[in-house]
Amino acid sequence: MRIYESGENYLEAILIIKQRQDHVRSIDIAKEMNFSKASVSRAVNKLKDNGFLTIEKDGLLALTAKGLDLATLIYDRHRFFTDFLIFLGVDENIAAQDACKIEHVLSSESYRAMKNYLTKAKNKEI
Repeated sequence: MRIYESGENYLEAILIIKQRQDHVRSIDIAKEMNFSKASVSRAVNKLKDNGFLTIEKDGLLALTAKGLDLATLIYDRHRFFTDFLIFLGVDENIAAQDACKIEHVLSSESYRAMKNYLTKAKNKEI
């Protein structure tokens, strides 16, 4: 099952919120992403139906192992691309915005190559 950019953004937001506080509810996602509660509710139910998260009776959301793996991958890519762009001299805010776009479309092969390059550059091997 292919998950689209919007679903990846929701999973990433859930991961980030969970790192800041004990629990995650749909309202927390709506505030984080500046989306309507109705939009979040639809997305959360799709993610649940596809096995990326669970919804407890009290409304708490929890990432499944599958959801956590994908959320972690996307968030790691986001942080990497932000750092890489900042390293290249891009303004921090612009870097974060651009990273959010790049993280979803760049192939794993290109991502690994860029990551290796940045590691070497930081270690002054280049």
